[in-house]
Amino acid sequence: MHPKALLDAATELVRRVLLLDHPADAVVSRFFREHRALGPRERATLAETAYAVLRRKPMYEHLARSGSGSRERRLAILGFHGSRDFLKAALTGPEQAWLDACDGIDRAALAPEYRHNLPGWLVAPLRAQVGEGFDALADALQDTAPLDLRVNTLKEKRAQAQAALEQSAIQSIETPYSPWGLRIAGKPALHKLDVFTRGAVEVQDEGSQLLALLLDARRGEMVTDFCAGAGGKTLAIGATMRGTGRLYAFDVSAHRLDKLAPRLARSGLSNVHPVAIAHERDERIKRLAGKMDRVLVDAPCSGLGTLRRNPDLKWRQSEAGVQELVAKQNAILDSAARLLKPGGRLVYATCSVLRAENEDVAASFGARHADFTPLVVTDLLADLKVPSTADLCAPAQAADGVAAGQYLRLWPHRHGTDGFFAAVWQRV
Repeated sequence: MHPKALLDAATELVRRVLLLDHPADAVVSRFFREHRALGPRERATLAETAYAVLRRKPMYEHLARSGSGSRERRLAILGFHGSRDFLKAALTGPEQAWLDACDGIDRAALAPEYRHNLPGWLVAPLRAQVGEGFDALADALQDTAPLDLRVNTLKEKRAQAQAALEQSAIQSIETPYSPWGLRIAGKPALHKLDVFTRGAVEVQDEGSQLLALLLDARRGEMVTDFCAGAGGKTLAIGATMRGTGRLYAFDVSAHRLDKLAPRLARSGLSNVHPVAIAHERDERIKRLAGKMDRVLVDAPCSGLGTLRRNPDLKWRQSEAGVQELVAKQNAILDSAARLLKPGGRLVYATCSVLRAENEDVAASFGARHADFTPLVVTDLLADLKVPSTADLCAPAQAADGVAAGQYLRLWPHRHGTDGFFAAVWQRV
């Protein structure tokens, strides 16, 4: 595609994602469906340009004030994913001079809001948690996340899957914490590879893999993934159960559960039972009360731990929205807890970095449920032979009344994963 045409397409895509009325990945997918003639490289350029603008929106909008042309075109130029020579072939003389001037600006000399590129309401709670690590966290949240895979150990061992990827010229390294993980640089077309189509690997962030590991579901048990979504953790849990027992995958979205079907077919699992529920008090849940050995609640949350993948979330979320989520998280956790039999394990998790959705929800649940004893996560992970357990469970800042190592706390700048939290209880 000619540089001018590609820049025009990027400008239009930037305009659409900045409406913030739908998730960015859905907007990008729809744009590509409308423009089926675009090749893989052109799609990659357009998507990465749109995401770059979302990641650094305040800085780019600040720099764009000195340029000319439409706002969206200026932002697309600043965030363009590709060589400067290619881009400049699409620019006018004044635009080239303006871009050179922008490239010459010392980013470190910009005001803090143009360096961290976070909404104002999010800065204070993150600073309160990570203190001097705030700049490192903010920088990490502007990075592009690596591609993590989970090896399906029902099909083959990690070394075998790694060798199969290498045969397809895809280099990977073992993830440092998850015993099932492989990490890949770039975004290869995995869905075309035999190692993927035969179900030997699935895409799943290492932090998400650790949540399934922490549940520690065993052969023959009754287990529930209470907010299963598209089923990434469901499949990981099913593999730890070696395809035995009974694993319920609940979700209020039948559409999300539909995405589990092809993944389940590849996985080789026969013990998974997807169930679309109306709400957390659905009658089908009541009938299973007191019967579960283990329950995972990966609760609906702000998703602010996934900003490397979903940078639009920081502009689409708000303080009020988080408070609404906290009320929902407490209600879901209370309902899910009823499923556990005495001695059963409950894991509450989010992909948020906010204390309000994490430690505060866990503390609130503990205060309401004297029949649930908190377990120390660092001990559980050590038993599972996960390395560096103390680091994985160390809060960014000490919290009153929280035992050392009580919660799983993953941070992009410290662990290279998405931001995750988990608390664990055992029913008395």
